[in-house]
Amino acid sequence: MFGYIARRILIAIPTILVIITVAFFMMRAAPGGPFDLERPMPEEVRQNILEHFGFDRPLHEQYFAYLGGLAQADLGPSLRFRDKTVADIIGEGFPVSATIGGLSILLALMVGSFMGAIAALRQNRMTDFAVMGFAMGGITIPPFVMGPILALVFGIGLGWLPVGGLDPRYGMTPERLVLPVITLALPQIAIVSRLMRASMIEVLRSNYIRTA
Repeated sequence: MFGYIARRILIAIPTILVIITVAFFMMRAAPGGPFDLERPMPEEVRQNILEHFGFDRPLHEQYFAYLGGLAQADLGPSLRFRDKTVADIIGEGFPVSATIGGLSILLALMVGSFMGAIAALRQNRMTDFAVMGFAMGGITIPPFVMGPILALVFGIGLGWLPVGGLDPRYGMTPERLVLPVITLALPQIAIVSRLMRASMIEVLRSNYIRTA
């Protein structure tokens, strides 16, 4: 088991390096820049900004500096927010993302396992068809489509849930977590239910189950 995990990690390292490299050079090849504004700024000011962020250096030096920063978990300063680094911004939003992600995984495991078990016990019946139809819809409809639909129906249309994001005055209240958690959980519920159904059907068809 340890050998398998070690091999997967060794395979993942060059893959991640290739992705980082491609993303870096694609961003540099894109037209425009982070400091291109509607109103042109003086060239001296522009050069000072480029020098401050290291964009005046040769491309290969920028690349290796970028890799070195990643190795030290240093993502550099934010180009939008003054006196903040990218790591600071990620750290501010990570607790919210971790909470929503963890709750969505928990919901997916609970609901998906239950639905998959019901579908397996009711194989080739209306319940099975309904669960598999729901699973197909959950897989084919991406969260960025399902999210606005849920917000439009349950937030704006029915007015049951807030759609304005987290309120800094009250924090992560349960009613503000419902829509994002369900939106992220729906595709995972579909996957878990299909896997649970297939696994249970295989077990139910085993010889020792039939003999019992």
